[in-house]
Amino acid sequence: MRKSTIRHQVRRTFRQLRSGRDAGMSTAEYAVGTIAACAFAALLLMVIRSGAVEGLVTTVITTALSVSL
Repeated sequence: MRKSTIRHQVRRTFRQLRSGRDAGMSTAEYAVGTIAACAFAALLLMVIRSGAVEGLVTTVITTALSVSL
């Protein structure tokens, strides 16, 4: 084989490997992002349902509704 043919085959192989290497990467990133978002939502739900925050929100809403214009 000639050197240019081998060089061409090596370049083509590396190009194919590079393009295939990231094929599933975006799917994995979306999965990790979705899991992180769900965990954050669960944490926020726990905080909002706590007694202190619920009382604070109730106070703010009651105060806002009792203000006369």
